[in-house]
Amino acid sequence: MEEIQKTKSEIRDDILKMLDASSDGDIEEKTKKIENRLFDFANFLEAKIALLYINNSCEVISRDIIKRCFDYDKIVVLPALNTNQYEMKLMKIDSLDKDLKLGQSGIFEPNTDRCKLVPIESIDIAIIPGIAFDEKGSRIGSGDGYYDRLIPKLPITTRKVALAFENQIIQQVPVESHDKHVDIIITEKRIIYKI
Repeated sequence: MEEIQKTKSEIRDDILKMLDASSDGDIEEKTKKIENRLFDFANFLEAKIALLYINNSCEVISRDIIKRCFDYDKIVVLPALNTNQYEMKLMKIDSLDKDLKLGQSGIFEPNTDRCKLVPIESIDIAIIPGIAFDEKGSRIGSGDGYYDRLIPKLPITTRKVALAFENQIIQQVPVESHDKHVDIIITEKRIIYKI
């Protein structure tokens, strides 16, 4: 158990260093390719209610994707984190400018005073963030377990999709019993369906 945690931590550090070494232009270009692939993806186009995320420094940038979702008349849902209980509330946002506030984790999240709660069973597609993935759909997140607790609660019909840069795909993610997988990973080069 401790050995797996140590390995995951090393992988997080390696990915973060690699992303820090990438130029802003390179990240922007790859992000645009991922965004375009996502918006060409039938499961995403058909989805009416999409769970998305506001990225941290080692995740695919999500702001333009969220803005484009509004243009496509999608209902955009973002997580509001309860850092004391390690839970998230799924909240509908209508505006990136008006509906977000800085959360306890230092990332913008829905203002729970302004936004409406969305029942988890109404999510059509869930875009799951992560730091590293393998082709089996295993993922390494921030280490807090928010998404490992969320994924099993999502309806069986909800597609769980990760967005990642190609160099965030590693040979094998070390997994523990509580770790949950995604169904599909979209990179700037390909769409990976869980083996």
